[in-house]
Amino acid sequence: MSDPETRGIGYRRPGLLVATLSVVALTVAVLQTGVVPVLGVMARQLHASPVDVSWAVTANLLAAAASTPLIGRLADLYSKKRVLLAVLAVVLGGSLLAALTSSLPLLIAARVLQGASYALYPIGVSILREELPADRLMRAMAVLSGSLGFGGGMGLVVTGLLMRGDAGYHRVFWLTTAFTVMVIVAVLLVLPTRPRSSEGTVDWAGAAGLALGLSAMLLAITQGHSWGWVSARTIGSFAAGVAVLSVWWWWERRCRQPLVSTTMLSRRPILLTNLATVLVGTGLYFAFLGLTDFVEAPAGSGYGFGATVLGASVVFLLPGALAGFVTAVISGRYIDRYGARTVLMVGAATGVIGFVLLATWHDQPWQVVAAGVLANAYISLAYGALPALVVREVEADETGVATSMNAIARTIGSSIAAAIVAVLLGRSQHGHTPESSFIIIFALGAITAGGAMLLIAVTRPRLRPLASIDDVSQSRAMNHEWG
Repeated sequence: MSDPETRGIGYRRPGLLVATLSVVALTVAVLQTGVVPVLGVMARQLHASPVDVSWAVTANLLAAAASTPLIGRLADLYSKKRVLLAVLAVVLGGSLLAALTSSLPLLIAARVLQGASYALYPIGVSILREELPADRLMRAMAVLSGSLGFGGGMGLVVTGLLMRGDAGYHRVFWLTTAFTVMVIVAVLLVLPTRPRSSEGTVDWAGAAGLALGLSAMLLAITQGHSWGWVSARTIGSFAAGVAVLSVWWWWERRCRQPLVSTTMLSRRPILLTNLATVLVGTGLYFAFLGLTDFVEAPAGSGYGFGATVLGASVVFLLPGALAGFVTAVISGRYIDRYGARTVLMVGAATGVIGFVLLATWHDQPWQVVAAGVLANAYISLAYGALPALVVREVEADETGVATSMNAIARTIGSSIAAAIVAVLLGRSQHGHTPESSFIIIFALGAITAGGAMLLIAVTRPRLRPLASIDDVSQSRAMNHEWG
């Protein structure tokens, strides 16, 4: 048990801490969504095919799946601030390389480095749990989660502003370079440095097996549309991933200090929460990708509004992103009062309504904006509640790796949704995507939201208070600082 003085009790600026970590979370979201609108520009300026350029997204996802659990474990074992700074340094190197290169292989390598950014959010949650008392943690996590959702929308808006005219795609990466430098400075100035608080080692064999298995499965999901869903490469990649993960599970059950506790993962609340997270991750991309392509469809197609990338971002996506951020910030109070399960179920019900409206009521711009606000509220409420459900179920020294696995579940869901959207939008009728494809996308959003609500409804969470090391003394001291 560590001395309370070595933990977050002496930290006098909890509000500034939450604000700084929220900016860190923005980095994840901007890097995730900011590149998607410029893939066509990359293909044109690099003289490459769209399939080749799509690896800028695929490689990023594979790197995230491979590195996030390991980085989460390192954050559990060592100084979280130092691990966070190391990740930001890798991300900065990737952003700078992408900003300077005009080579597609080097650009893909840069996106691999940027994939480490997915671990920033789990590390942020771990820092909050270390620095804040239990009665403040849920609200702080809600703000952090709201920043993650808000940053996704803002990434699209900022990209739209940067790409006006015949601008080069390098502008996007110069922006991420400058932003990452700013985040590093903020972390250095604000975050406290704490000594190692947990004992243990890193299961490198388990880390390698998990990375290889997840990467193989994600590769099949992300490339299945290009390779063919029944092609030997797709089936072989997916089968290899399943086989490796099976061996990995066997190893982790017998390892003295596993990377991830299989007992923790198989516990009913954690298992169902992670499955619900997969569904929420699909909802995010059904909303973002489906809505963006729908409003950008030419008016002559019989639907859509012929919006530009900038118009789609500012008029149709930004209101939802803003509403989602406000919803997430407010939701912390309701999570404290009613519990994360209740908030998530209400949010999922809101998502069902939003997606149903998008599928059936989309003739006017205001209708799409209103439905998009409901869908974004669902995503933001879920983003705040899901990590809260995970954190309450695990011990303090498991927070980083547990929330990392939850983040990977969200990534898997997003990848599945992106693959489904690619198939549906690839359908052609009279030279354009039929309206029925978008109706199916939004209907799937409603179905997955309903599925997430059902999974959370049947969980059986622990009926114990959220505890941490020396929680009582920490809470008293921090309550004095917060007034």
